[in-house]
Amino acid sequence: MPINDSEFTRNFEEVLKLSNVDSTQTVAILKSHYSNERTVKAAMDAALRLQAKVFILELPSFNHPVAMGNDMTAYCGDTALTGNIAAQRALETADLIIDTMMLLHSPEQEQILKTGTRILLAVEPPEVLARMLPTLADKKRVEQAEVFLKQARSMHVTSAAGTDFYAPLGQYPSVTEYGFADQPGRWDHWPSGFLFTWPNENSAEGTLVLDVGDILLPFKMYVREKVTLEIEKGFITGIHGGFEAEYLRDYMHYFKDPEAFGISHIGWGLQPKAQWTAMGLYDKNDGMCMDARAFNGNFLFSTGPNTEVGGSRKTPCHMDIPLRNCTVKLDDRVVVEHGQPVEFYSV
Repeated sequence: MPINDSEFTRNFEEVLKLSNVDSTQTVAILKSHYSNERTVKAAMDAALRLQAKVFILELPSFNHPVAMGNDMTAYCGDTALTGNIAAQRALETADLIIDTMMLLHSPEQEQILKTGTRILLAVEPPEVLARMLPTLADKKRVEQAEVFLKQARSMHVTSAAGTDFYAPLGQYPSVTEYGFADQPGRWDHWPSGFLFTWPNENSAEGTLVLDVGDILLPFKMYVREKVTLEIEKGFITGIHGGFEAEYLRDYMHYFKDPEAFGISHIGWGLQPKAQWTAMGLYDKNDGMCMDARAFNGNFLFSTGPNTEVGGSRKTPCHMDIPLRNCTVKLDDRVVVEHGQPVEFYSV
């Protein structure tokens, strides 16, 4: 059911407090014409309640001629901020940017973060934001899991459907998302609740089997038949199955970029408030479907870019593929067993 504006503003105020916004802070709200106006208004009102200095920066929408569809993750790299130095410098003056436009995977976002400015992405529908309102407990849960991910030198993922995927780790850092941006230079996404890293370059191997009910993003599609991905030396070398396998192959080949088939981030969901079933209740143009990326115990596998952690693979094609019912091992430690996070996170 739709949330009322007063309650939504209170939600935003709570998240801004978690993000350490107060009267000493400057908050920039980044928007375009497709931004949710209720989100923009709630962000403004909440920041003002906290006596922060606030400004709105609106940029014209940007559509690359290669991009297909309206999903904000369907084309990575260039954004409306690309080449707009004046706008970028204005954003760099803020302590916190509330991004309702989507800068993710852009070099400009990384440059802004390096100045110490924090960024909080908020592009889901207001009702989704309210249902997955972040808490300090979410941060604790994800950061406790990160202790093990940082220590790990390998990830091994298996499933009854046939997945047997192995990735050496250690070349790239771990990344956490818990729903608020509380440290200088931190990017986060409200809502979220998961963690991930990247395999060592040219090293991931094995088979990934997408079973019925797994999810293909940005298509926002539940898999209806098994799809098998063959992975060699860090790249997908084969996609087998029926219609959905053909659809996935054709989409990825459309970009005419072999780097699109590289393995990107891998990790698992730790958000009990996120629901595997939620995607079916929303229109495909409603946000990014963060429920799918964060639901408890998923194995989140992705393809495409790795520039945000210092890699060189810059490609516009990015797939996120949440799988259910997997077992995830870090070295010899099981962290997800048959789709359920192991409850040992006390360090």
